[in-house]
Amino acid sequence: VQLQACGGGLAQAGGSLTLSCAASGFTFDHYAIGWFRQAPGKEREGISCVTGNDLVAYYADSVQGRFLVYLDNVDNTAYLQMNSLKPEDTAVYYCAAMLLQGTQLTVSS
Repeated sequence: VQLQACGGGLAQAGGSLTLSCAASGFTFDHYAIGWFRQAPGKEREGISCVTGNDLVAYYADSVQGRFLVYLDNVDNTAYLQMNSLKPEDTAVYYCAAMLLQGTQLTVSS
């Protein structure tokens, strides 16, 4: 399993930028792709995740409505489209592949 993150750079506040995460050695079917970021002096923050089997996406409150995560199964690449950028979005961005393993929890009343 290998990932290659690209697309970072300089952007203006209010502008847009798209990050890519090229995957090799696996397909997205049984994985979720997560995006994390770490700003200087701050803890790493999980900002988005998309499951490869059903394409359900999740977003942190800090990026909800501004960022869009999606998968391209043709070129086996995950993307994070970032819109309405703010200075507080400044960070190192990471992508991660997480093998999906489920376990049933049933809560009885």
